[in-house]
Amino acid sequence: MNLGLIANVLLAALKTIVGIAGNSQALLADGINSTSDVAYYVAVRVFVKMANKPPDKEHPFGHGQFESIGAVIVGSFVITTAIAIFWNAVNNVYNLLTGQTDYGGATTEALIVALFTVAMKAALTVFTQNIGKETRNPAVLALAYDHRNDIFSASAAAIGIFLGRMGYPWVDPLAGAVVALVILRTGIEILRESSMDLMGSVPGQSLGRQISEILEGIPGVEEVEEIRAHRFGPYLAVNLTIGVDGSLSVADGDEIASQVEKALYDEIELLRLVHVHYHPVASGEADP
Repeated sequence: MNLGLIANVLLAALKTIVGIAGNSQALLADGINSTSDVAYYVAVRVFVKMANKPPDKEHPFGHGQFESIGAVIVGSFVITTAIAIFWNAVNNVYNLLTGQTDYGGATTEALIVALFTVAMKAALTVFTQNIGKETRNPAVLALAYDHRNDIFSASAAAIGIFLGRMGYPWVDPLAGAVVALVILRTGIEILRESSMDLMGSVPGQSLGRQISEILEGIPGVEEVEEIRAHRFGPYLAVNLTIGVDGSLSVADGDEIASQVEKALYDEIELLRLVHVHYHPVASGEADP
């Protein structure tokens, strides 16, 4: 994350300065985007540190939800930046098309900086995405999404600068508007994913199938009556209701439940809590 922060600070300064000096509104818009990225990184670092606090009496599941809160802040910054850039770009396109302003095209340096940004963001996307997948950290994955979309925004800026130099001046600010739309899409995606985590959305059907397959191999589990799963940060808590032979003793039923817990902990990497409740069923039969 330090690498990403340093890269964004350098890119923000470089694109903003060259965008102004090189007369490129598209590059300046992308520079504003990188400036916002710096704020994203600061927010993420703060919330990831808070998320690593150990569980306590008030937070028995730990503080992992702080990661999702950090992702919400990132998404909000992204959307706010997108709206501001888009509004300014549309105004500039209108002024050029109506002849209210004049524009002679950006400098070669502006084009070089835009192409350099594409290359650097491609490298950062791969690097950050790998870390996010390994840690299952939603805030880091949010930054990976942002890097990925920065590739498209920088590419749009490069195309706008190139065509602006070829005699189509309105394309440069129009590219800035395209950059804003890409940024907006990123922000909406980040907010959607992080909001689902904070609202405790139930994991998908694939998790249910995985749990059922694990339980099929455990002797004494006659049926799986109910599976409920809850996310807290990147981790999972699972509540199960299983059916066991009604003629078994309470101790035997407890032993089966313990085997279920152990099997799930062993097979599901991010599982942190399991509650198993067992019901009696007639031997060889299921409840109606």
